[in-house]
Amino acid sequence: MLNDKEKIKNRIEKLSAEINKLRYEYHVLDKPDVTDEVYSSLMDELRKLEEDYPELKLIDSPMQRIGGKPLDKFKKVTHKVKQWSFDDVFGYEELKKWEEKTLRLISKSQFPISNKISNSEIDFVCELKIDGLKVILTYEKGIFVSGATRGDGAVGENVTENLKTIFNIPLKLNRPVSCIVVGECFMGKKELTRINALRAKKSEALFANSRNAAAGSIRQLDSKIAAERRLECFVYDLEYLTPTLSLSRRGGEEGIKMPETQIEELELLEKLGFRVNEKYRHCASVEEIQNYYSEWTRKKDKENYGIDGIVIKINLRELQEKLGYTGKSPRWGVAYKFPAEKVTTIVENIKVQVGRTGALTPVAHLRPVLVAGSTVSRATLHNEDEIKRLDVRIGDTVVIQKAGDVIPEIMEVIKNLRAGKEKKFQMPDKCPICGSLVKKEIISNLTSTLSLSRRGGNTLSVAYYCLNKNCYAVEKENIIHFVSKKGFNIDGLGEKIVEQLINEGLISNFADIFELEKGDLEPLKRFAEKSADNLIEAIEKSKKITAEKFLFSLGIRHTGEETAVLIIKAINTKFLISNFQFLNNFQFSNFKIKNLNNIIEFFPKISAEQWTNIKGIGEKSAESLAGWFSDENNIKMLEKMNELGVQIVVETQHIASLQVARKFQGKTFVLTGELKNFTREDAKDIIRKAGGSISGSVSKKTDFVLVGENPGSKYDKARELGVKVIEEDEFKEMIG
Repeated sequence: MLNDKEKIKNRIEKLSAEINKLRYEYHVLDKPDVTDEVYSSLMDELRKLEEDYPELKLIDSPMQRIGGKPLDKFKKVTHKVKQWSFDDVFGYEELKKWEEKTLRLISKSQFPISNKISNSEIDFVCELKIDGLKVILTYEKGIFVSGATRGDGAVGENVTENLKTIFNIPLKLNRPVSCIVVGECFMGKKELTRINALRAKKSEALFANSRNAAAGSIRQLDSKIAAERRLECFVYDLEYLTPTLSLSRRGGEEGIKMPETQIEELELLEKLGFRVNEKYRHCASVEEIQNYYSEWTRKKDKENYGIDGIVIKINLRELQEKLGYTGKSPRWGVAYKFPAEKVTTIVENIKVQVGRTGALTPVAHLRPVLVAGSTVSRATLHNEDEIKRLDVRIGDTVVIQKAGDVIPEIMEVIKNLRAGKEKKFQMPDKCPICGSLVKKEIISNLTSTLSLSRRGGNTLSVAYYCLNKNCYAVEKENIIHFVSKKGFNIDGLGEKIVEQLINEGLISNFADIFELEKGDLEPLKRFAEKSADNLIEAIEKSKKITAEKFLFSLGIRHTGEETAVLIIKAINTKFLISNFQFLNNFQFSNFKIKNLNNIIEFFPKISAEQWTNIKGIGEKSAESLAGWFSDENNIKMLEKMNELGVQIVVETQHIASLQVARKFQGKTFVLTGELKNFTREDAKDIIRKAGGSISGSVSKKTDFVLVGENPGSKYDKARELGVKVIEEDEFKEMIG
């Protein structure tokens, strides 16, 4: 005879099982068996029982769908399996090149391939690319235990409580397996319309698209808000299945093992209880893939979810594992994006921005319009010549285009829609920020002392420049460049903070940054005690910097990253010094740039003509360098930085690696494609330390082209010119 508590326990278990069954039929199979009222009634009964008997609540209770207590913050979570993103292709020719490259990799590979596939024939699975938020779901013995965002691929945010509110994410699987799966969360278009209508009534900002709505909902600290928004989720990848935790994604449990094909994987995910997008298709060739792509280019807007392309995966899992990954993407799959969207809108105004170099850039302010999944309200017009080419006027109806994250651009003006009230735009003759005069600059002065053998006329730049070196906009952009990742890399000193510090009068140039104290920051908006401490610590840490990064950070016009490297290398190897006969008073026998004093004393004495003695330094760079270091205010700023503890760090590896240095001495490299074993910056650094130099383009003077995955036109150019092409393995042998 059962007692009352046992009866209650049985009732809770039966209610939970029935509710889970109805949830699966409605939200996964899309075949509801009862009305919403019946479902709600069962949920109400279960809720009351759990409130009265909390000790009997099941670990996978359906009541978790309504949300729990708000969190203080999201915790970071390290992914057990690294999360990758697919490379993109944007046309049929690119797709064919991807297939050809994949076949080459298979034919060149040393690994044995099973009899299931030949080296020349592979089959594919095509799936719709849902425009949502990627989530990683972890189950232990069939129970949902945690969910996370992708983050940077290695670390994401724990959003478990919010994901529990999504009805087609099962809290308990149909089989008691432990696994990690990947899916895409999204908000349906109808739900987006409903939510935006509610937000409009409350005068809240509307969500631009379903992806933004999903991302905003998943990142709510209060899971009840996420529950109210009726998010959905498709699951498409099984990354790990127990009992073996393996990056090869093999293993099995309870008679279930990792599938042999992508098709079988999707079928298994469905059997486990996940909602899988049923629109996938098995394709035997790129021609069939193209047909699928064309079909969904036409049909994509008819679905209740956003689709921004298709994902193509090699079907055989064994081959996926053999092909593996590049530094950031699988070799066995690719995303085939839909064409860039084009829409029309109105140019409401044209305003001018002032950049770091003082260049004035006209920007079209548009009537906000939804394009390629986001709301666009601005588009760059580049310069006065572009405005004349388009004949764009304030008030014009224009066609704009945006592909993915690319900055939107105006493609054409629909002149037939002009009403006669449109206004032509004139570039200002004064800086819109500081009021100083602006003018086009001479970009090629062939009568200068730098090129007496090539006399000719002057060429003007297409851009106008503010003549005031102390213009607020120029100072702000200069400081943003100075603290950027490739410069001093001061974490926490972003654009908004820089602007705030300038407006508060705390900084006006580079050197002022190193005078900041905690007491200067704490009273400011956006700063608490901890954030002030963190920024001061980051500034202190940044004071040690290599000479190359230091020179680049100064933002001298025409002195980019590679130019800075060329200069420091030339000085440290005596190349430049041997040409300075007038500097006999310097003791150069052991001279290297070891501290900031070396730069302060040495650089102002170098003329523009002498700068061009360095191979790779052109006239424009030489003039800018000579001009910058002849400015007394700039030198005073460097002296102040020196007094405040900024130190030039000598890279001892470069000095010590004499044997390696002889290997690449005088050799020029070009890099193209994605490297697997090095970051591009690491590879460049190795080449430089071995005596070589880096070029951005291929010519007959190029010695080596280092090729990674997905090489671009530089690879074709190298083949055309007969330049030696090397892959990573050969490069590794060369550097020993």
